[in-house]
Amino acid sequence: MFTLTTILLLSPLPLSVVALPHPDANATRALVPRAVATMSAPQLNAYTPYTQFARAAYCDSSTLKDWSCGKACEANPDFQVNTAGGNGNSIQNYFVGYWPSKNTVVVAHEGTDPTAFESVLTDVKLLQRSLDSTLFPGAPSSVTVHDGFANEHALTATAILAAVKNLLSSHSSAGVVVIGHSLGGALAELDALYLTLNLPSGTKISGVTYGTPRVGNAAWSTYFDSQVTNFTRVNNRDDFIPILPGRSLGYEHVAQEVHILGTDSAIVCPGAEDTTDAQCTTSAVPNIFEGNILDHLGPYQGVWIGTIFCT
Repeated sequence: MFTLTTILLLSPLPLSVVALPHPDANATRALVPRAVATMSAPQLNAYTPYTQFARAAYCDSSTLKDWSCGKACEANPDFQVNTAGGNGNSIQNYFVGYWPSKNTVVVAHEGTDPTAFESVLTDVKLLQRSLDSTLFPGAPSSVTVHDGFANEHALTATAILAAVKNLLSSHSSAGVVVIGHSLGGALAELDALYLTLNLPSGTKISGVTYGTPRVGNAAWSTYFDSQVTNFTRVNNRDDFIPILPGRSLGYEHVAQEVHILGTDSAIVCPGAEDTTDAQCTTSAVPNIFEGNILDHLGPYQGVWIGTIFCT
């Protein structure tokens, strides 16, 4: 969630045969020429367990540690928590654990809670900065990302990496999937590259995020897409958070988008950020005045995400 001040600060100026995404963390997705395709209801419903993880991340970390956060946790009953932390304010809640039914390690981050002032401040730091070479070894110097997102990511990066390494050691065939909504999606996007650069070559890393703002510049999206080949941003209807910060400020999304148009109706916009197809978010929601902030919360195939929906 974002306050009106945040929205105005981040607002952009108005902007005038593919393989459907597979949410399995052990699958890989080759980048393909852009061509919008319709998704079936079963394909869209396959994302629901991931949506429930994003929803659970908004719950108090004390309930995440023993996976007792109510319906959000009950939706994935076999999940085994390894570590959970954050305070929902200066540090977004997060959790790491093993998901037996998908044989994957899950890393999930909470999004912005508008009642937590420090987390809102994270969103309004608009300046971009180079990636920390200690956290992102080998990343090109031309790659820059949102300063606030990078600072927040650094607070939990090493703890998350240690937990993921521990779980991969115990489950050697497992993949890793990063998940988040809103600010949590931005942190998950950073995690996807961070883990790719810091885990053994061949580790299968994927991501599913919801209502994610843009994270970095064009060099970021190009480099990210070359390193992380199974990543999907799910956007809901007229949610305008995904068009922030504006492209006029030097931001560009990574590939690829699933745009929910309605219940059981969605399209996939693969490849680089689509600025031409009327059904993809960048064109469908050209500015905040044509968007709907309530769509940021859901429903994502019947699932709502946010602090008040965590149980």
